[in-house]
Parts: sequence; C-alpha cells; structure tokens
Amino acid sequence: MKALAVIAALALALPAPAAADANSEIDALTLRVEKLEGVRAVKKLQRAFGYYVDRGLWQEAADLFAADGTIEIGLDGVYVGPQRIGDYLQKLGGGQPGLVYGQLNEFVTLQPVIDISADGRSARARWRDLGMLGQYKKHAEWRDGIYENTYEKGTDGVWRIKALHLYVNFVAPYEKGWARLKPGEGLVRSAASLAMPPDRPPTVTYKPFPDTFVPPFHAPNPVTGEHVETAK
Repeated sequence: MKALAVIAALALALPAPAAADANSEIDALTLRVEKLEGVRAVKKLQRAFGYYVDRGLWQEAADLFAADGTIEIGLDGVYVGPQRIGDYLQKLGGGQPGLVYGQLNEFVTLQPVIDISADGRSARARWRDLGMLGQYKKHAEWRDGIYENTYEKGTDGVWRIKALHLYVNFVAPYEKGWARLKPGEGLVRSAASLAMPPDRPPTVTYKPFPDTFVPPFHAPNPVTGEHVETAK
C-alpha cells in the first residue's frame, strides 16, 4: 500500500489530465490489491474452519460466519446464524464441547478455486473435502465431498463465511472402503439433524457415490469462459 501512496502523491503534482489518468490507475491498483487480499482472507477463513472443527472448537468455527451466515452439509438442511451453526456442529461432533478421548475428526480441505467479485466485497470458492473420522477401537470412516461456498467482506473490513455448502459424496467405513457401498448407502441425513431440525430444508437433493452427481460449478471454464454443464 506504500507504493500506492507514492503514486498518489505523484499524481497530485501532475497536470490535470495526467493526474486523472494516474488516479484511475491508482483506483485500479487499489481494487486489485483488495482482491488479492480477499483471496488470502478466504483461504484463511476456510483453513481456520477446518482446524477448529478438527479439534471440536464448535463455537470458534461458528464465529467465522456472518450474522445471517448459513451452513448446509449433505442432506441435513440449512442452519442459520453463528449460534445455530455452533449448536449444530457440536451435535454432529458428539454433543459435547471439544472431542472425547479417542475421537478422530480430521478434515483436509484441498484444491481451492476462489473468485472475488468485481467490487472486491464478496467471493465464491470451491474446495475438496477429505475427512478421516472415527472412534478409537470402535469404528473408522472416510468422507469425501465438495464445498461450494460464499464469503463476504463486512462494513468493518473483516471477511466472514456467508454460506458454507458441503456436497457430501460419501461416508464409507475404512474397512473395505467405498467400493463396498450400495446405492444410497454412502449419504444419509445425520442423527444430529434429526434431533435438531434445520432452519430450512436442503437446497439440493442428489444421489451420492456410486452415482455420479457433480456439484454445480460457481465459475465458468477459466479458458473458454463458458458455463460448465454438469447435468447428465
């Protein structure tokens, strides 16, 4: 930002037409910096969410959301607002703050594709979710899915999660893996959502692996600029 301040000072010393051009360039550079900072902020948000959920820090994870932010995981429906999101995450994680002895709750978030809006105030991102779940000497599962999320920059200049949507592809026992799944077996509504009904119904109904549902892409093909058709 110091470089932009120097450019601005030089623009003031230029003749009016040249100064106007310089100011336009400053505005363009400022927006570009804001967009780059937005990408960094979105990555930090999503990674923080993963680390907090990994260790059962449910409310810390929920505090990353906007006041009207939402979360939707698999077929569980939509939960609105940090308090409801925190309660839902805790219910999913076993009903207690933190993890219990021997509980594995690892979520690896990979392959970010982040697009910042033209005004630099919001963003959309696609990620891959790989989960390793289980309880010591009792059970172990894999989880696979795709995030399609939105984020926003508040009036206070802080980025927050606006909507987190995880399209779960399957949850499969570690033993024998996903190859043994029967149609529809790899994704069911969680016991947490049955005990704590969502604020809104699911926005999408789909069939998980071994079906080949593709979560809609928020962005066009980066080379052709064309919409990516996912319907089969």
